[in-house]
This record gives sequence, structure tokens and C-alpha cells, in this order.
Amino acid sequence: MGHVMLWAAVCGATVAQAQGYISRTLDHPVPGGVAVVPLGVAEQAPQARFNGHRVMVIRDSDQQWIAVVGIPLSTKPGRQALQVQGGETAGFDVGTKEYKAQHIKLKNKRQVSPNPDDLKRIERELDEQIAAYRTYRAGITPSNVMLDRPVNGRLSSPFGLRRFFNGEERNPHSGLDFAVPAGTPIKAPAAGRVVLVGNYFFNGNTVFVDHGQGFISMFCHLSAIDVKVGDDVERGAVVGKVGSTGRATGPHLHWNVSLNDARVDPAIFIGTATR
Repeated sequence: MGHVMLWAAVCGATVAQAQGYISRTLDHPVPGGVAVVPLGVAEQAPQARFNGHRVMVIRDSDQQWIAVVGIPLSTKPGRQALQVQGGETAGFDVGTKEYKAQHIKLKNKRQVSPNPDDLKRIERELDEQIAAYRTYRAGITPSNVMLDRPVNGRLSSPFGLRRFFNGEERNPHSGLDFAVPAGTPIKAPAAGRVVLVGNYFFNGNTVFVDHGQGFISMFCHLSAIDVKVGDDVERGAVVGKVGSTGRATGPHLHWNVSLNDARVDPAIFIGTATR
């Protein structure tokens, strides 16, 4: 029995080590997380889709093609299927994760219960932002998928919090907050192209950067925007400055990361996510 257990442990370690670096690092298959799905070692990158959206496919350090799949927060735990070019499917399992609650007091009641004119504006702005999240530049390999922190500072509100504004439940927190002073420069966590800038009801001054293949960063509540749509930015380039515009109780950076139009936990990409 002891020999069998030792053999199993050695085999398990060998399988783990056989995975590439990205697979070992980014695979957090939970609602709001990321699934890394192996696709083989073909000469050309296969195409794959999840929930109808094309997903990012890149080579891992072991030279295997992998799909890096964003899992929406609304996804139920269980077996999921990735549709791969040629009619094949690749399965992966989504586990469970509990997210905490956050209660926030706002003085501006319109930011809790917007009036009819506000709702028209919010709907229009949401359409713009969804279109930006659905940007997919094929054939672009991101400069890095383990991302740099856009600012150096204390992590405050984590991704996935169930949020209550003045006691009323609203959408879960879709990004990661950094508690840093107003005016702090915000740096692109990977190279990319600016696909949207604007001033929005909830998000305030906002910048979207497309890193390639549906891999999008969004920065909001900015005090200043230093880029324009169409700009190509290098890794580490300043895209704006921290502020408290929009629905914010004070200066901070709210950073979203999206894959295949699914908002996922940015902490995964900077190595601070909890299992």
C-alpha cells in the first residue's frame, strides 16, 4: 500500500511539473476565475469559443497551445465545454468560491437609485463599454499575461464582493481596487491599444486597453486621462491618473480585467488570488 501511495504522489508531482508556466499560474477555474485548457501541439493555433465568445489561445512554456478562458461570475459550478475548431470540444470543471459582502454609504442618492434621465445615460454607456469588452484582435499575442500592477498600493476592495449601497444590493464588484492617493500615475499592465475613453455615470473617467485576443483592462474613477482611442501603449506607459470621479467614496483605482467578455478576478494575474 505504501508503494502505491508513493507512486501516486510521484505521478501527481510529475503531471503538475509537466504543465507549462501559464497553466500552473493562471488556472483558477471558479466563477469569476480563469480556466486554462490544453489544446495540443498542432503547428497552427486552434480557434476556440466559450459561451459563444472567442477565447484567447497562446503557447505555454511547454509549447502546448492553451485556451485561457474567462469564467463569468454567474457560471454555475460543474462541467463546462469549450468549442474547438473542427467541431471538437474540450471540457473543464468549474469549482465553487464564496465571495464576501460589502456595505457602502453614499451621500448622492442618485448613484443608488438613478432617475429616468440617468438610466437612459447608463444604458447608452453600458452599450459602449460592452462593445469595448467584446473587442477581439486576432493574431495578437499579449506582451505578458502575468500582468504588472497598474499602481503600487494597498489592495482594498477585492473582486466579487456582493455590494450593498445604502442597504440596497447591486451588482457584485467586478474589479480590484487599489487604495492610492489622487494623482497617482496608472501604468498599462501589458502592452495594448486604447479602445475606449469616456466619462461615465458610475465609472467616472475611464480607459479601456485591449491587450489582444479579447484580453481587456479597464481603469476607472480617474482624475485625468493621458491617452486617446487608437493609441498603442507600451507595457508600463501611463494611461491616466487616480481620482474619485463617478460612483466613488474617495480616491482609488478600480481595475477590471476581462477575457472573452467575462469580467474576472485581476488578482489572478498579479499572483495574489486566493483559492
